[in-house]
Amino acid sequence: MKHLHCTVFGHNYVVSKSVTNFVKEYKCSYCKKQWTTNSNGNIIPLTPKFKEINSVLNRIYTKKLSKRSLILDR
Repeated sequence: MKHLHCTVFGHNYVVSKSVTNFVKEYKCSYCKKQWTTNSNGNIIPLTPKFKEINSVLNRIYTKKLSKRSLILDR
């Protein structure tokens, strides 16, 4: 029955994880399906391939931010 709401009214996207400032992972609050943004900014289904890409991207992004904060602290 919870999928019926998404079929009729569409999904209710909620940000579940912020990978970078521009890339986020979303989850529907009704059917619990997951999506992410691609390189063009479009919302696409979150596949294992994109989950791994987001994980690596997050790791690179956090390293970049930590290096930047070390340079600014000097």
